[in-house]
Amino acid sequence: MRLHVAAIGKLKSGPEKMLAHDYASRIDAMGRKAGINSLKISDFSESQAQSSSQRMAEEAGILWAALPQAAHVIALDETGPSLSSEAFAARIARLAGQGIGDLAFMIGGADGHDPKTREKSNELMSFGAMTWPHRLVRIMLLEQIYRSVTILVNHPYHRP
Repeated sequence: MRLHVAAIGKLKSGPEKMLAHDYASRIDAMGRKAGINSLKISDFSESQAQSSSQRMAEEAGILWAALPQAAHVIALDETGPSLSSEAFAARIARLAGQGIGDLAFMIGGADGHDPKTREKSNELMSFGAMTWPHRLVRIMLLEQIYRSVTILVNHPYHRP
């Protein structure tokens, strides 16, 4: 399975970019053992449109265009369910077992996702009730993907 992360907001050099690179490298190194053949991260500048609805619609178009058409899409959104690390790993394993070739995660901009993105996505997922900056959400997502890999291959990184 190929993983894709499409995010609004570019990471500038600094700790977040270093952490993102570190987790991406870890996923690349161990992912094949868990059925993950590749990880592609795409980030895009925030829309400069005047209204929130225009920004969300413009950003949605950019995110969807970056993903393979047949991808199973999980939009990170505050309205989605929050999963435990074990449940997230099981979800990835289940999708891989179903023959899903591309699994994509979408991270919206400061205004969140366009309502059409919520409808069109296969799933929604939340990192809890708190509001998180998209730069940190990307790190949290990559860490949880790496943690899922370690759970799936019985690596001691994850200690429940």
